[in-house]
Amino acid sequence: MEKRMIRFSPPDIGELELAEIGEALRSGWITTGPRTKLLERRLAAYIETGRTDIDCTSAENVERYSNRVACLNSATAAEELNLRIFGVGPGDEVLVTAYTYTSSASAAIHCGAAVRFIDIQKDGDPATHMPEMDYEKLEAAITPRTKVIVAVDLGGIVCDYDRIFEIVERKKDLFVPKESDGTVLGDLSSRIQKAIGRVAVFSDAAHSLGASRVYRGERKYCGAIADFTDFSFHAVKNFTTAEGGASTWLPIPGVDDAEIYRMYQLLSLHGQDKDALAKTKLGSWEYDIIGPWYKCNMTDILAAVGLKQLDRYLGLLERRQEIIRRYDAVCDELGIMHLTHRTHDMYSSNHLYLIRVPGFSEADRNELIQRLAEEGIATNVHFKPLPMMTAYGHDCSEYPHAYDYYKNLVSLPLHTLLSDDDVTYVCEKLKETIRAMSK
Repeated sequence: MEKRMIRFSPPDIGELELAEIGEALRSGWITTGPRTKLLERRLAAYIETGRTDIDCTSAENVERYSNRVACLNSATAAEELNLRIFGVGPGDEVLVTAYTYTSSASAAIHCGAAVRFIDIQKDGDPATHMPEMDYEKLEAAITPRTKVIVAVDLGGIVCDYDRIFEIVERKKDLFVPKESDGTVLGDLSSRIQKAIGRVAVFSDAAHSLGASRVYRGERKYCGAIADFTDFSFHAVKNFTTAEGGASTWLPIPGVDDAEIYRMYQLLSLHGQDKDALAKTKLGSWEYDIIGPWYKCNMTDILAAVGLKQLDRYLGLLERRQEIIRRYDAVCDELGIMHLTHRTHDMYSSNHLYLIRVPGFSEADRNELIQRLAEEGIATNVHFKPLPMMTAYGHDCSEYPHAYDYYKNLVSLPLHTLLSDDDVTYVCEKLKETIRAMSK
């Protein structure tokens, strides 16, 4: 076959997004404004219903879907604000899978908490092969200092949240809610911890907007399962705003959604009690600074991209599924382990396609990546376990299943700019290379 150049994960940005960016620039609102607020409501509607065509400008739906999602400048910021609103701080522990990207853990460290890593199940979840936490080890790791479990929906595959919630309910007698420190944030956090009354379940859903799972007998979309969820809209994600992310949360008894949403606005804009849109109202220049907080709001330019991405999103997900079906057929023919993106109770967002070649060492894996690169095919590895990284100790010996999963893993290109011929090329070159290396 004639050599092709296959990029790993370019953003799928079209004329619709470009036109909306132009409209945003011409509107005079280029920071947080009406497009950001509309994107928040449309995301809330999508998380609830799986539909992208709900009119979120009608009075009824403005009321229904406001104060449910907070758009921010990254998933890392979203997770950190989730943790801060829940009240995680010094002396607390956050349990995180060893198999993830740094933001799953670094956000807790930013809050002053200690991170404890949990090894994954051997070879990943039996049904999906996703590197999911070993739930027996997770349960054993919970102590009175544990405040949060961060579950990671890697590749867009949804974790077994039924199992995780069963664990935190069994361990709820160990949970010690924090008392208010007298501040606005401290009071809200204390009320939230007391209302939840157990270790909180956070979803790092950076990869999984639009994914769903049957949870407690009912199909739920990511964002409507965990206590708090963060999404990523980075350039390499299925749904992008170039940079960006969002937080969402489940209703909390006795705590109003509007109060929680307002805290996200305060935390993301210097603690200022009025955003730019509110300050433009006649006579409304004056504002207060409630706390010395952060700067991580989303702009209307980024939201403009997201609004048009959402218009196209269901089609983008379906195209990814078409590519996955072709990859599955080739990997099954070769006897290669791969993620299973659809089961009877779980529909993935089809974000990553991970393969593992039986019998390959880390050196073999690296050679496979190099050989495919020589054929013009860019691949990747998702991820190097965090305990292997310098910042987290550079020692993976306590997490052997995470290392074994990583050592022979390759991520194939999976994106909506791949043509059918591109996919054929990747499949054929993968077969040729694996067979040549297996002789």
